[in-house]
Amino acid sequence: MIQQILFILIAGGAFVYAGRQFMAIRETILLGKDEAIVGDTGKRWRNVLLVAFGQQKMFKRWIPAVFHLFIYVAFLFTQIELIEIVIDGAFGVHRFFADKLGALYGLIINTIEILSVLAFVATVIFLARRNLLKIPRFVKSEMNGWPKLDANLILIFEIILLVAIFSMNGADVVLQERDPVHFPDTGFLAVSSWLGPALFGGLSDGALVFVERAGWWLHLGMVLVFLNYLPKSKHLHIMLAFPNTYFARQKSRGEMDNMPEIMNEVKSMMGLTEDTGEVSMDEELPEFGANDVTQLSWVDLLGAYTCTECGRCTSVCPANSTGKKLSPRKVMMDIRDRAEEVYTKIQSGDSEFAADPQQAVSKDNFSDGKSLFDYITREELHACTTCNACVEACPVLINPLEPILKMRRYEILTESAGPGDWLPMFNAIENSGAAWSMNIDREHWTKAE
Repeated sequence: MIQQILFILIAGGAFVYAGRQFMAIRETILLGKDEAIVGDTGKRWRNVLLVAFGQQKMFKRWIPAVFHLFIYVAFLFTQIELIEIVIDGAFGVHRFFADKLGALYGLIINTIEILSVLAFVATVIFLARRNLLKIPRFVKSEMNGWPKLDANLILIFEIILLVAIFSMNGADVVLQERDPVHFPDTGFLAVSSWLGPALFGGLSDGALVFVERAGWWLHLGMVLVFLNYLPKSKHLHIMLAFPNTYFARQKSRGEMDNMPEIMNEVKSMMGLTEDTGEVSMDEELPEFGANDVTQLSWVDLLGAYTCTECGRCTSVCPANSTGKKLSPRKVMMDIRDRAEEVYTKIQSGDSEFAADPQQAVSKDNFSDGKSLFDYITREELHACTTCNACVEACPVLINPLEPILKMRRYEILTESAGPGDWLPMFNAIENSGAAWSMNIDREHWTKAE
Protein backbone atom coordinates (compact mmCIF):
# COMPACT_ATOMS: atom_id res chain seq x y z
CA MET A 1 0.00 0.00 0.00
CA ILE A 2 2.85 2.40 0.83
CA GLN A 3 4.38 1.73 -2.60
CA GLN A 4 1.03 2.44 -4.30
CA ILE A 5 0.59 5.74 -2.46
CA LEU A 6 4.17 6.74 -3.24
CA PHE A 7 3.68 5.82 -6.90
CA ILE A 8 0.46 7.83 -7.20
CA LEU A 9 2.00 10.88 -5.53
CA ILE A 10 5.21 10.84 -7.60
CA ALA A 11 3.60 9.96 -10.94
CA GLY A 12 0.65 12.29 -10.41
CA GLY A 13 2.89 15.22 -9.49
CA ALA A 14 5.18 14.56 -12.47
CA PHE A 15 2.27 14.42 -14.93
CA VAL A 16 0.73 17.63 -13.55
CA TYR A 17 4.02 19.51 -13.76
CA ALA A 18 4.69 18.20 -17.27
CA GLY A 19 1.18 19.17 -18.34
CA ARG A 20 1.76 22.75 -17.24
CA GLN A 21 5.01 22.90 -19.18
CA PHE A 22 3.39 21.58 -22.35
CA MET A 23 0.55 24.08 -22.00
CA ALA A 24 3.12 26.87 -21.67
CA ILE A 25 4.76 25.73 -24.92
CA ARG A 26 1.38 25.71 -26.65
CA GLU A 27 0.71 29.26 -25.46
CA THR A 28 4.18 30.34 -26.58
CA ILE A 29 3.61 28.95 -30.07
CA LEU A 30 0.28 30.78 -30.23
CA LEU A 31 2.10 34.08 -29.71
CA GLY A 32 2.55 33.92 -33.49
CA LYS A 33 0.08 35.41 -35.93
CA ASP A 34 -2.84 33.39 -37.21
CA GLU A 35 -2.30 31.53 -40.46
CA ALA A 36 -4.95 29.77 -42.48
CA ILE A 37 -4.20 26.09 -42.99
CA VAL A 38 -4.93 25.29 -46.62
CA GLY A 39 -4.03 22.47 -48.96
CA ASP A 40 -4.66 18.77 -49.40
CA THR A 41 -5.59 17.09 -46.10
CA GLY A 42 -4.66 13.71 -47.53
CA LYS A 43 -1.16 14.96 -48.29
CA ARG A 44 -0.86 16.26 -44.74
CA TRP A 45 -1.64 12.83 -43.32
CA ARG A 46 0.82 11.24 -45.74
CA ASN A 47 3.48 13.61 -44.42
CA VAL A 48 2.67 12.55 -40.87
CA LEU A 49 2.85 8.84 -41.71
CA LEU A 50 5.87 8.91 -44.01
CA VAL A 51 7.97 11.80 -42.70
CA ALA A 52 7.18 11.93 -38.97
CA PHE A 53 6.24 8.34 -38.20
CA GLY A 54 8.12 6.60 -41.03
CA GLN A 55 11.20 8.89 -40.85
CA GLN A 56 11.38 8.97 -44.65
CA LYS A 57 13.70 11.97 -44.97
CA MET A 58 16.10 10.65 -42.34
CA PHE A 59 17.17 7.92 -44.75
CA LYS A 60 18.82 10.37 -47.11
CA ARG A 61 21.75 9.70 -44.76
CA TRP A 62 21.13 6.04 -44.13
CA ILE A 63 23.88 5.21 -41.59
CA PRO A 64 22.71 7.60 -38.83
CA ALA A 65 19.13 6.89 -39.91
CA VAL A 66 19.45 3.17 -39.11
CA PHE A 67 20.87 3.84 -35.64
CA HIS A 68 18.25 6.51 -35.01
CA LEU A 69 15.61 3.99 -36.05
CA PHE A 70 16.86 1.54 -33.39
CA ILE A 71 16.34 4.14 -30.66
CA TYR A 72 13.04 5.36 -32.10
CA VAL A 73 11.44 1.91 -32.42
CA ALA A 74 12.78 0.85 -29.01
CA PHE A 75 11.19 3.99 -27.54
CA LEU A 76 7.83 3.12 -29.11
CA PHE A 77 7.82 -0.50 -27.93
CA THR A 78 9.01 0.41 -24.43
CA GLN A 79 5.79 2.37 -23.98
CA ILE A 80 3.95 -0.97 -23.95
CA GLU A 81 5.97 -2.07 -20.93
CA LEU A 82 5.45 1.38 -19.41
CA ILE A 83 1.67 0.84 -19.51
CA GLU A 84 2.15 -2.31 -17.44
CA ILE A 85 4.41 -0.46 -14.99
CA VAL A 86 1.75 2.20 -14.47
CA ILE A 87 -0.93 -0.45 -13.86
CA ASP A 88 1.35 -2.39 -11.50
CA GLY A 89 2.21 0.75 -9.55
CA ALA A 90 -1.36 1.99 -9.25
CA PHE A 91 -2.92 -1.35 -8.24
CA GLY A 92 -0.03 -2.96 -6.39
CA VAL A 93 0.30 -5.97 -8.71
CA HIS A 94 3.27 -7.51 -10.52
CA ARG A 95 3.43 -7.99 -14.30
CA PHE A 96 -0.27 -7.46 -14.80
CA PHE A 97 -0.32 -8.68 -18.42
CA ALA A 98 1.89 -11.78 -17.99
CA ASP A 99 -0.86 -14.34 -17.30
CA LYS A 100 -3.41 -12.58 -19.51
CA LEU A 101 -1.46 -12.43 -22.77
CA GLY A 102 0.40 -15.72 -22.47
CA ALA A 103 2.88 -16.30 -25.30
CA LEU A 104 2.13 -12.86 -26.76
CA TYR A 105 3.49 -11.30 -23.57
CA GLY A 106 6.80 -13.11 -24.00
CA LEU A 107 6.97 -11.99 -27.63
CA ILE A 108 6.43 -8.35 -26.62
CA ILE A 109 9.06 -8.40 -23.84
CA ASN A 110 11.55 -10.22 -26.11
CA THR A 111 11.00 -7.62 -28.82
CA ILE A 112 11.62 -4.86 -26.28
CA GLU A 113 14.81 -6.53 -25.06
CA ILE A 114 16.25 -7.02 -28.55
CA LEU A 115 15.39 -3.46 -29.51
CA SER A 116 16.89 -2.24 -26.24
CA VAL A 117 20.22 -3.89 -27.08
CA LEU A 118 20.17 -2.27 -30.52
CA ALA A 119 19.25 1.06 -28.92
CA PHE A 120 22.18 0.70 -26.51
CA VAL A 121 24.57 0.16 -29.43
CA ALA A 122 23.11 3.16 -31.27
CA THR A 123 23.34 5.33 -28.15
CA VAL A 124 27.03 4.54 -27.64
CA ILE A 125 27.72 5.29 -31.32
CA PHE A 126 25.85 8.60 -31.13
CA LEU A 127 27.81 9.60 -28.03
CA ALA A 128 31.04 8.79 -29.88
CA ARG A 129 29.96 10.74 -32.97
CA ARG A 130 29.20 13.84 -30.92
CA ASN A 131 32.14 13.76 -28.53
CA LEU A 132 34.95 11.80 -30.19
CA LEU A 133 34.47 11.99 -33.96
CA LYS A 134 33.48 15.66 -33.85
CA ILE A 135 31.09 15.54 -36.82
CA PRO A 136 31.27 19.09 -38.29
CA ARG A 137 27.56 19.88 -37.98
CA PHE A 138 27.69 19.01 -34.26
CA VAL A 139 30.51 21.40 -33.39
CA LYS A 140 29.19 24.65 -34.88
CA SER A 141 29.27 27.66 -32.55
CA GLU A 142 25.52 27.56 -31.86
CA MET A 143 25.96 24.09 -30.35
CA ASN A 144 28.24 25.30 -27.53
CA GLY A 145 26.91 25.22 -23.99
CA TRP A 146 23.40 23.94 -23.34
CA PRO A 147 22.70 22.48 -26.84
CA LYS A 148 25.72 20.20 -26.56
CA LEU A 149 24.90 19.22 -22.98
CA ASP A 150 21.26 18.63 -23.93
CA ALA A 151 22.24 16.23 -26.72
CA ASN A 152 24.51 14.26 -24.39
CA LEU A 153 22.07 14.22 -21.48
CA ILE A 154 19.33 12.52 -23.44
CA LEU A 155 21.75 9.81 -24.58
CA ILE A 156 22.88 9.28 -20.99
CA PHE A 157 19.23 9.09 -19.90
CA GLU A 158 18.73 6.41 -22.55
CA ILE A 159 21.59 4.31 -21.16
CA ILE A 160 20.24 4.64 -17.59
CA LEU A 161 16.80 3.56 -18.81
CA LEU A 162 18.28 0.49 -20.51
CA VAL A 163 20.20 -0.42 -17.32
CA ALA A 164 16.90 -0.16 -15.44
CA ILE A 165 15.08 -2.42 -17.91
CA PHE A 166 17.69 -5.19 -17.80
CA SER A 167 18.11 -4.93 -14.00
CA MET A 168 14.36 -5.29 -13.56
CA ASN A 169 13.96 -8.13 -16.06
CA GLY A 170 17.19 -9.91 -15.10
CA ALA A 171 16.42 -10.05 -11.38
CA ASP A 172 12.82 -10.98 -12.17
CA VAL A 173 13.91 -14.00 -14.25
CA VAL A 174 15.86 -15.38 -11.29
CA LEU A 175 13.00 -14.68 -8.89
CA GLN A 176 10.57 -16.53 -11.18
CA GLU A 177 12.47 -19.73 -10.48
CA ARG A 178 12.71 -19.15 -6.71
CA ASP A 179 9.24 -17.72 -6.03
CA PRO A 180 6.87 -18.54 -8.92
CA VAL A 181 3.83 -17.63 -6.81
CA HIS A 182 4.70 -13.91 -6.57
CA PHE A 183 6.70 -13.61 -9.79
CA PRO A 184 4.70 -14.80 -12.86
CA ASP A 185 6.53 -16.76 -15.54
CA THR A 186 7.43 -14.59 -18.54
CA GLY A 187 8.92 -17.46 -20.51
CA PHE A 188 12.35 -17.29 -22.11
CA LEU A 189 13.69 -13.76 -22.53
CA ALA A 190 16.26 -13.14 -25.28
CA VAL A 191 18.65 -11.19 -23.07
CA SER A 192 17.56 -11.40 -19.43
CA SER A 193 17.26 -15.20 -19.34
CA TRP A 194 21.06 -15.45 -19.54
CA LEU A 195 22.09 -11.99 -18.31
CA GLY A 196 19.97 -12.22 -15.14
CA PRO A 197 21.45 -15.48 -13.78
CA ALA A 198 24.95 -14.36 -14.81
CA LEU A 199 24.73 -11.06 -12.93
CA PHE A 200 22.29 -11.78 -10.11
CA GLY A 201 22.23 -15.56 -9.73
CA GLY A 202 24.41 -15.49 -6.61
CA LEU A 203 22.30 -12.92 -4.73
CA SER A 204 19.93 -13.74 -1.88
CA ASP A 205 16.18 -13.52 -2.36
CA GLY A 206 16.03 -10.22 -0.49
CA ALA A 207 18.83 -8.72 -2.58
CA LEU A 208 17.11 -9.90 -5.78
CA VAL A 209 13.85 -8.24 -4.78
CA PHE A 210 15.79 -5.04 -4.04
CA VAL A 211 17.46 -5.12 -7.48
CA GLU A 212 14.15 -5.85 -9.24
CA ARG A 213 12.34 -3.03 -7.37
CA ALA A 214 15.27 -0.65 -7.89
CA GLY A 215 15.16 -1.39 -11.63
CA TRP A 216 11.39 -0.90 -11.66
CA TRP A 217 11.55 2.45 -9.85
CA LEU A 218 14.52 3.58 -11.92
CA HIS A 219 12.62 2.76 -15.11
CA LEU A 220 9.60 4.71 -13.91
CA GLY A 221 11.75 7.55 -12.61
CA MET A 222 13.63 7.98 -15.88
CA VAL A 223 10.36 8.05 -17.80
CA LEU A 224 8.99 10.78 -15.51
CA VAL A 225 12.27 12.72 -15.66
CA PHE A 226 12.26 12.44 -19.45
CA LEU A 227 8.63 13.58 -19.61
CA ASN A 228 9.44 16.74 -17.66
CA TYR A 229 12.76 17.25 -19.41
CA LEU A 230 11.21 17.23 -22.90
CA PRO A 231 9.76 20.78 -22.76
CA LYS A 232 13.24 22.14 -22.04
CA SER A 233 14.98 20.05 -24.69
CA LYS A 234 15.37 19.76 -28.44
CA HIS A 235 13.95 16.25 -27.99
CA LEU A 236 10.51 17.82 -27.87
CA HIS A 237 10.57 16.94 -31.58
CA ILE A 238 9.48 13.38 -30.73
CA MET A 239 6.06 14.90 -30.02
CA LEU A 240 5.94 18.02 -32.20
CA ALA A 241 7.24 16.35 -35.37
CA PHE A 242 3.75 14.98 -35.94
CA PRO A 243 1.81 18.28 -35.84
CA ASN A 244 4.66 20.08 -37.61
CA THR A 245 4.60 17.71 -40.58
CA TYR A 246 0.80 17.94 -40.67
CA PHE A 247 0.74 21.75 -40.67
CA ALA A 248 3.77 22.17 -42.97
CA ARG A 249 3.09 24.56 -45.83
CA GLN A 250 2.36 22.78 -49.09
CA LYS A 251 3.30 25.53 -51.52
CA SER A 252 6.01 24.82 -54.06
CA ARG A 253 9.67 25.34 -53.17
CA GLY A 254 10.69 28.89 -53.96
CA GLU A 255 7.13 30.26 -54.02
CA MET A 256 6.97 33.40 -51.89
CA ASP A 257 3.82 34.82 -50.37
CA ASN A 258 2.49 37.95 -52.01
CA MET A 259 2.09 41.08 -49.93
CA PRO A 260 -1.30 42.59 -50.90
CA GLU A 261 -0.22 46.14 -49.99
CA ILE A 262 2.81 45.98 -52.29
CA MET A 263 0.92 44.19 -55.05
CA ASN A 264 -1.86 46.80 -55.02
CA GLU A 265 0.67 49.64 -55.02
CA VAL A 266 2.46 48.17 -58.05
CA LYS A 267 -0.86 47.68 -59.86
CA SER A 268 -1.76 51.27 -59.11
CA MET A 269 1.58 52.51 -60.50
CA MET A 270 1.01 50.48 -63.66
CA GLY A 271 -2.56 51.72 -64.05
CA LEU A 272 -4.06 48.27 -63.49
CA THR A 273 -6.46 49.40 -60.75
CA GLU A 274 -9.10 52.10 -60.60
CA ASP A 275 -8.29 55.24 -58.65
CA THR A 276 -10.16 55.04 -55.37
CA GLY A 277 -9.41 58.57 -54.30
CA GLU A 278 -6.69 60.32 -52.39
CA VAL A 279 -4.93 58.48 -49.60
CA SER A 280 -4.83 60.35 -46.30
CA MET A 281 -1.31 61.43 -45.39
CA ASP A 282 -2.23 60.87 -41.72
CA GLU A 283 -2.90 57.19 -42.35
CA GLU A 284 -0.39 54.98 -40.55
CA LEU A 285 1.93 53.13 -42.91
CA PRO A 286 1.67 49.34 -42.68
CA GLU A 287 4.54 47.25 -41.38
CA PHE A 288 5.89 44.65 -43.76
CA GLY A 289 7.52 41.39 -42.76
CA ALA A 290 8.41 40.61 -39.16
CA ASN A 291 10.85 41.93 -36.59
CA ASP A 292 9.71 39.81 -33.66
CA VAL A 293 8.08 36.47 -32.89
CA THR A 294 4.61 37.99 -32.53
CA GLN A 295 4.80 39.00 -36.19
CA LEU A 296 5.80 35.55 -37.35
CA SER A 297 3.18 32.89 -37.98
CA TRP A 298 2.41 30.32 -35.29
CA VAL A 299 3.52 27.77 -37.90
CA ASP A 300 7.00 29.35 -37.83
CA LEU A 301 7.08 29.13 -34.02
CA LEU A 302 5.89 25.52 -34.14
CA GLY A 303 8.80 24.79 -36.47
CA ALA A 304 11.23 26.46 -34.05
CA TYR A 305 10.04 24.23 -31.21
CA THR A 306 10.12 21.15 -33.45
CA CYS A 307 13.75 21.74 -34.48
CA THR A 308 15.87 18.68 -33.68
CA GLU A 309 19.10 20.71 -33.88
CA CYS A 310 20.46 17.95 -36.13
CA GLY A 311 22.20 20.55 -38.30
CA ARG A 312 21.30 18.96 -41.63
CA CYS A 313 19.98 22.32 -42.81
CA THR A 314 23.22 24.09 -41.90
CA SER A 315 25.40 21.35 -43.40
CA VAL A 316 23.81 21.85 -46.86
CA CYS A 317 23.56 25.65 -46.68
CA PRO A 318 25.81 27.08 -49.45
CA ALA A 319 26.26 30.33 -47.53
CA ASN A 320 27.44 28.50 -44.42
CA SER A 321 29.68 26.23 -46.50
CA THR A 322 31.53 29.26 -47.87
CA GLY A 323 32.24 30.60 -44.39
CA LYS A 324 29.40 33.08 -44.09
CA LYS A 325 27.72 33.60 -40.74
CA LEU A 326 24.33 32.18 -41.69
CA SER A 327 23.24 28.93 -40.03
CA PRO A 328 19.57 27.99 -40.64
CA ARG A 329 19.66 25.85 -37.49
CA LYS A 330 20.77 28.83 -35.41
CA VAL A 331 17.96 30.93 -36.88
CA MET A 332 15.37 28.44 -35.64
CA MET A 333 17.09 28.11 -32.25
CA ASP A 334 17.14 31.91 -31.89
CA ILE A 335 13.45 32.18 -32.73
CA ARG A 336 12.65 29.60 -30.05
CA ASP A 337 14.81 31.41 -27.48
CA ARG A 338 13.19 34.76 -28.26
CA ALA A 339 9.70 33.23 -28.10
CA GLU A 340 10.44 31.83 -24.63
CA GLU A 341 11.77 35.22 -23.52
CA VAL A 342 8.66 37.05 -24.75
CA TYR A 343 6.30 34.50 -23.18
CA THR A 344 8.10 34.68 -19.81
CA LYS A 345 7.91 38.48 -19.78
CA ILE A 346 4.23 38.49 -20.73
CA GLN A 347 3.47 35.95 -18.01
CA SER A 348 5.24 38.14 -15.45
CA GLY A 349 2.51 40.75 -15.91
CA ASP A 350 5.10 43.49 -15.37
CA SER A 351 3.88 46.80 -16.85
CA GLU A 352 7.50 47.49 -17.80
CA PHE A 353 6.90 45.21 -20.78
CA ALA A 354 3.63 46.83 -21.89
CA ALA A 355 3.70 48.97 -25.03
CA ASP A 356 0.84 50.94 -23.48
CA PRO A 357 1.42 51.08 -19.70
CA GLN A 358 -2.26 51.85 -19.20
CA GLN A 359 -3.17 48.40 -20.51
CA ALA A 360 -2.22 44.96 -19.24
CA VAL A 361 0.82 43.42 -20.89
CA SER A 362 -0.23 40.89 -23.55
CA LYS A 363 0.71 39.50 -26.92
CA ASP A 364 -0.74 42.61 -28.62
CA ASN A 365 0.55 45.02 -25.98
CA PHE A 366 4.16 44.00 -25.55
CA SER A 367 7.44 45.84 -25.90
CA ASP A 368 10.71 45.18 -24.13
CA GLY A 369 12.88 47.26 -26.43
CA LYS A 370 14.24 44.14 -28.12
CA SER A 371 13.43 42.18 -31.25
CA LEU A 372 14.56 39.18 -33.26
CA PHE A 373 17.28 41.37 -34.72
CA ASP A 374 18.95 41.22 -31.29
CA TYR A 375 19.24 37.45 -31.79
CA ILE A 376 19.66 37.11 -35.56
CA THR A 377 22.08 39.57 -37.12
CA ARG A 378 21.47 41.32 -40.40
CA GLU A 379 24.66 39.78 -41.72
CA GLU A 380 23.08 36.34 -41.31
CA LEU A 381 19.90 37.42 -43.11
CA HIS A 382 21.81 39.00 -46.00
CA ALA A 383 23.87 35.83 -46.52
CA CYS A 384 20.82 33.72 -47.38
CA THR A 385 20.55 32.88 -51.09
CA THR A 386 16.92 31.64 -50.75
CA CYS A 387 17.97 28.39 -52.45
CA ASN A 388 15.70 26.23 -50.24
CA ALA A 389 18.48 23.71 -49.52
CA CYS A 390 17.72 23.97 -45.78
CA VAL A 391 14.01 23.40 -46.39
CA GLU A 392 14.68 20.32 -48.48
CA ALA A 393 17.14 18.89 -45.95
CA CYS A 394 14.98 19.14 -42.82
CA PRO A 395 13.81 15.67 -41.72
CA VAL A 396 10.63 17.07 -40.10
CA LEU A 397 9.61 19.67 -42.76
CA ILE A 398 10.69 22.82 -40.92
CA ASN A 399 11.04 25.89 -43.16
CA PRO A 400 13.87 28.17 -41.91
CA LEU A 401 13.62 30.28 -45.07
CA GLU A 402 10.18 31.67 -44.18
CA PRO A 403 11.24 33.71 -41.11
CA ILE A 404 14.43 34.80 -42.89
CA LEU A 405 12.36 36.28 -45.74
CA LYS A 406 9.95 37.95 -43.31
CA MET A 407 12.79 39.59 -41.40
CA ARG A 408 14.44 40.77 -44.63
CA ARG A 409 11.14 42.25 -45.78
CA TYR A 410 10.86 44.14 -42.51
CA GLU A 411 14.38 45.49 -42.83
CA ILE A 412 14.01 46.60 -46.45
CA LEU A 413 10.36 47.69 -46.67
CA THR A 414 9.62 48.92 -43.16
CA GLU A 415 13.01 50.23 -42.06
CA SER A 416 14.12 51.23 -45.60
CA ALA A 417 17.44 49.61 -44.74
CA GLY A 418 19.55 46.88 -46.23
CA PRO A 419 23.07 46.28 -47.53
CA GLY A 420 24.42 49.03 -49.74
CA ASP A 421 25.33 46.71 -52.59
CA TRP A 422 21.65 45.76 -52.96
CA LEU A 423 20.53 49.33 -53.68
CA PRO A 424 21.52 49.38 -57.39
CA MET A 425 19.41 46.27 -57.90
CA PHE A 426 16.39 47.86 -56.17
CA ASN A 427 16.78 51.04 -58.22
CA ALA A 428 17.08 49.03 -61.45
CA ILE A 429 13.93 47.06 -60.67
CA GLU A 430 12.04 50.24 -59.82
CA ASN A 431 13.21 52.15 -62.90
CA SER A 432 13.48 49.48 -65.60
CA GLY A 433 11.67 46.45 -64.17
CA ALA A 434 14.82 44.31 -64.27
CA ALA A 435 17.53 43.43 -61.79
CA TRP A 436 20.21 44.78 -64.14
CA SER A 437 20.32 48.39 -65.34
CA MET A 438 19.58 48.54 -69.07
CA ASN A 439 19.51 51.57 -71.34
CA ILE A 440 16.63 50.13 -73.37
CA ASP A 441 13.07 49.19 -72.54
CA ARG A 442 12.90 45.75 -70.99
CA GLU A 443 10.22 44.67 -73.45
CA HIS A 444 12.09 46.05 -76.47
CA TRP A 445 12.89 42.56 -77.75
CA THR A 446 9.17 41.82 -78.14
CA LYS A 447 8.61 44.66 -80.58
CA ALA A 448 9.02 44.27 -84.31
CA GLU A 449 11.97 46.14 -85.81
